[in-house]
Amino acid sequence: MCDYSLHSVASRAAKVGDQLVVTDFAKTITRGFAAVGEPDVAVCVSPGTELAFENHVQYHHALSPSGKARVNHKVARFRQVDPDGPHVHHDAVEFPGSEIVMVTHLFADREQLCCNCQCDH
Repeated sequence: MCDYSLHSVASRAAKVGDQLVVTDFAKTITRGFAAVGEPDVAVCVSPGTELAFENHVQYHHALSPSGKARVNHKVARFRQVDPDGPHVHHDAVEFPGSEIVMVTHLFADREQLCCNCQCDH
């Protein structure tokens, strides 16, 4: 699924084997997934989709002295948090051990991943 803040961006459903990157979309207040070579198209991932990251994931973390944190895992499941909350970001990735990181906190243009989805489309 695509976060509410990406509704003004062209989008498509994720496909098995998609090579994705976390990106900042022009004229939005959020980050999301885009396919490599399609930087202006948001790729909408279904909850439960397995994502395999190229590297251990780093993300913005306000309470860290350096402003960033790292997850020592390379696989995660896409999920949505607080689905009934209006005008808040919902898209997140959940790592083994139940650590949840909002997609908007992932470093843009750094995190590359592969969609190993059991896509429901």
